[in-house]
Amino acid sequence: MTFEEMVEAVWQRRQGMPKSTVRDMLHAVCEQTAETLKVGDEVPLPGLGKLVVNTRSARTGRNPHTGETIDIPETRVVKFKAAAPLKAALNQ
Repeated sequence: MTFEEMVEAVWQRRQGMPKSTVRDMLHAVCEQTAETLKVGDEVPLPGLGKLVVNTRSARTGRNPHTGETIDIPETRVVKFKAAAPLKAALNQ
């Protein structure tokens, strides 16, 4: 689903709102989510799960083209933890 398809789907459910308002609200949610994750906090998504920041430790990797060993630094990544209702809905 693209962003515009998401805007359209939400707008279809909330016909009283202008489509531009839906688009602005979705942009605001995305921006706030990024800011919250940036400081290391969780982002709850009621009924879906939550987004959490995890630290992936430094490790050694290999360049597949040359076979050369490379050092991969520690990095922060976002993980999604699904809630029980979502898991149940997917497995019906």
